[in-house]
Amino acid sequence: MEYILEMNDIVKTFPGVKALDHAQLRVRPGTVHSLMGENGAGKSTLMKCLFGIYHKDEGTIRIEGQEVNFTDPKNAMENGVAMVHQELNQALKRSVLDNIWLGRYPSRFGIVSEKKMLADTQKLFADLGINVDPTVIMSTLSVAQRQMVEIAKAVSYNAKILVLDEPTSSLTTPEVDHLFRIINMLRDRGCGIVYISHKMAEILAISDEVTIMRDGQFISTDPAKDLTVEEIIRRMVGRELTNMYPPLEGEVGEELLRVEHLKARYQKIHDISFTLSHGEILGFAGLVGAGRTEVLETLFGIDEKEGGDIFLDGEKIRIDNTSDAIRHGLALLTEERRATGIFGGLSILDNACIANMRQYKNRVGLLSDKKMIHDTNWCVDAMRVKTPSIRTPIRSLSGGNQQKVILGRWLLTEPKVLLLDEPTRGIDVGAKYEIYQLIINLKKQGKGVIVVSSELPEIMGICDRIIVMSGGKIAGEVTRENFSQEEIMTLAAKYV
Repeated sequence: MEYILEMNDIVKTFPGVKALDHAQLRVRPGTVHSLMGENGAGKSTLMKCLFGIYHKDEGTIRIEGQEVNFTDPKNAMENGVAMVHQELNQALKRSVLDNIWLGRYPSRFGIVSEKKMLADTQKLFADLGINVDPTVIMSTLSVAQRQMVEIAKAVSYNAKILVLDEPTSSLTTPEVDHLFRIINMLRDRGCGIVYISHKMAEILAISDEVTIMRDGQFISTDPAKDLTVEEIIRRMVGRELTNMYPPLEGEVGEELLRVEHLKARYQKIHDISFTLSHGEILGFAGLVGAGRTEVLETLFGIDEKEGGDIFLDGEKIRIDNTSDAIRHGLALLTEERRATGIFGGLSILDNACIANMRQYKNRVGLLSDKKMIHDTNWCVDAMRVKTPSIRTPIRSLSGGNQQKVILGRWLLTEPKVLLLDEPTRGIDVGAKYEIYQLIINLKKQGKGVIVVSSELPEIMGICDRIIVMSGGKIAGEVTRENFSQEEIMTLAAKYV
């Protein structure tokens, strides 16, 4: 058997857009096959057609030579196809056990055997080297831990084909290494793995073959060893992209934001003090769980502040909630766009304008549709959002295009300080460059930008200065002329 999975001439059309145009994918057993393309290229749509989430309009799907048409994800999983989605969709108020066995609880005489659930989960986690208590509630875990639980759930189905959609977007380097060990173990068992990622170094490190898509169409399939980063990018975007990061232009000015002895009531961050200047891009680095996100959320009024002071342009300000933060000129792009960023059932227009509603009211308090349409069109054009219409529900866009809309939403508020938590998570290399350029343009305008990123090359590529956190505290600071991955990782492990 040459191929474990064959997808031939797959067509899928949505209102106003042809998402897949005779796309194809062929995966050999016991291999890692990477699927690459810009946001909106059709990668996730193709996998959703395989997994039974979408029903293809044309084409054939064969597994081990037999034609299949899965009616839903349950049907797919029961037939040996599992998928770990980029946006985790879990029952956060239930235990890890419940999330793994939901819909297929082991039972005897109609009574669920929690003892067997626990034993099977502990064996599964031991096999995969996952250090998570199966009895804890999902919401208490970090995003990285939840990602590992989702991968374990997929493995528990003894899948012949495993689809991983941006599996490392929330993982640190040691966690990526752990995931790769799991992938190699599954490959050795004969599993065919479809790996979707925008991280070029990962693709070349883990892949046997690489398929590239553009605008819903198949472009090429080649052995990974025959490809370079430059060639992959050229095929993905249809043009040369010589630099990963734009030049860091603009002067750093006077102090804009000062934070003194910040402490959160319910989060593990202690005595956080730092400054941010006009025209400065300040990075926050550290391992998952170091407290980087918690600092941003406490500043923005999501988490309650227990102690400390915040000064903006030398004036002490009080932020008790997110409305206070927005009123003072702060904006926050959150890490998990599906859970805390988008309003999935609402249109692009609604999502783009929702943080700026005060600006759209006319004299009698009614919303001006004309102003909202104007600003949304600016957002779509400036961010190069791929969409048939600004009235399209945002949940129908690719993850990267959703992220662009949310970033545009906050730029419409004309913030003084922009807080960006993993701003390019799940975004292709061409769109990343555009977002970097937008961030640097804000710097040139004298704005202050704080960036949290788990990708060290990214944070070193666009920041003037990096603060490194470890164990809920600031472990040190590195200036641009002294940037090094070794120094940052050493500081990140200081209080672990």
